Amino acid sequence: MRASSCSGKGGRSLPALFHTNRCILIIKRGKKIAKAIKRYWPIFVLPTFLAFILGFIAPFIMGIYLSFCKFTTVTDAKFIGFSNYLKIFTDPSFVHALWYTALFTVVSVILINVLAFTVALLLTKGFKGTNVFRTVFFMPNLIGGIILGYIWQLLLNGILLYFNRTLTYSSTYGFWGLIVLMCWQQVGYMMIIYIAGIQNISGDLIEAAKIDGANSRQILRNVTIPMVMPSITICTFLTLTNSFKLFDQNLALTNGEPSKMSEMLALNIYNTFYGRTGWEGVGQAKAVVFFILVAIIALAQNKLTRRKEVQQ
Repeated sequence: MRASSCSGKGGRSLPALFHTNRCILIIKRGKKIAKAIKRYWPIFVLPTFLAFILGFIAPFIMGIYLSFCKFTTVTDAKFIGFSNYLKIFTDPSFVHALWYTALFTVVSVILINVLAFTVALLLTKGFKGTNVFRTVFFMPNLIGGIILGYIWQLLLNGILLYFNRTLTYSSTYGFWGLIVLMCWQQVGYMMIIYIAGIQNISGDLIEAAKIDGANSRQILRNVTIPMVMPSITICTFLTLTNSFKLFDQNLALTNGEPSKMSEMLALNIYNTFYGRTGWEGVGQAKAVVFFILVAIIALAQNKLTRRKEVQQ
């Protein structure tokens, strides 16, 4: 705030002078605080930086090292080179989990984003009660994955029971059960992001398109979708990574049954590390490969979708 803007219209009256002096004091105090922050910023940053190193960087580096070792605990690790990585792709359960996860990711990303975008379009039409609907659609995202898994296990098994089937009868039932669960949990969250993007579109663009004779479908394809591309980038990234690293819902809903045929990558890594004696190093190597796959796919998706964003 400038001192001149605080002087008021009273000339040299006492209230105006008092107000001006107060503004000057506030500005000086703000400058002192800014200088103090600039001088002592390492003191504020250091605790967070140390926590980041101890809680993320150090375990990450240790995990990469252990992937080249045979061990049962971190204190008896013995370096064995690339043997753990060679075992990964000769493990049929890992290869099946990889393709199963990839198929699940493709289907869930498409369905979640299409449904979320459709709901967002409907809830930005100015209907009454839209705030209530937004809250209702968003609420499933607040429920934990384990709880959701057991809830949907009861619901879906109750429906399938009429056909003498369960979710663990075949991997197909488990697959579509996971799709239903994931959509129910994620659609509301992505809907909020799409609503923010749609509401950010200038009304002048829509009006200009209507004047030029564009119908609703043409406006959607040529105006709305291009202008919402930043939201599409964010939502695609989130659904892609969340689907690929799904764990707790998979554990609660099917636990990989029948015979690990509905086991996804994260659950496969967990079962390898904790369920197979002597395979701890292989489980750690799978985790490293898993991280690399998720990082490559997420970065590639982000780069592809950002190319189509319209500069506003």
